[in-house]
Amino acid sequence: MIYLLPLLLLCLFAFCFVKKVDAYGSFAEGAKQALPLVKSLLPYLACMLVAVELAKASGVYNLLDLLFSPFLQMVGIPAELSQLVILKPFSGSGSLAMLNNLLLTHGTDSYVGRCACVVYGTSETVFYIATIYFGGTSIKKLGWALWAGLFCSFLSCAVGCLLCRVF
Repeated sequence: MIYLLPLLLLCLFAFCFVKKVDAYGSFAEGAKQALPLVKSLLPYLACMLVAVELAKASGVYNLLDLLFSPFLQMVGIPAELSQLVILKPFSGSGSLAMLNNLLLTHGTDSYVGRCACVVYGTSETVFYIATIYFGGTSIKKLGWALWAGLFCSFLSCAVGCLLCRVF
């Protein structure tokens, strides 16, 4: 398995050699063409990252935890995971740190630990993805796409916790 990437690169260079393609020049040209895309996406990404950090620092996540924790418990998601379920759509790195904390506190083989891993693996950073994908296009109304992403992320958390309880 450790030789997969070097083997892939070797095959790529062999293909370029056989087809007489300048691999370095092609890579440089592709990077050059990607710069305008990076330039157009950077403000949206910076805005999203600043908003996530402001929400963390201001305690908004704690308020959302208080509001949604009873509902999450009703659908079978343990109370300890409410902050993870709420944070995951906004921040992948923040939710990874929270997952680490949950695993250190409750253990990896506990019900909460297994559910936390499933929640982390099945949910997605919906707002980050919406920012990146829709920021690079002319689509400005996220409406239904955002709600559908949030609903599917929540549904995957609930079904994942149910499956952890069964198995």
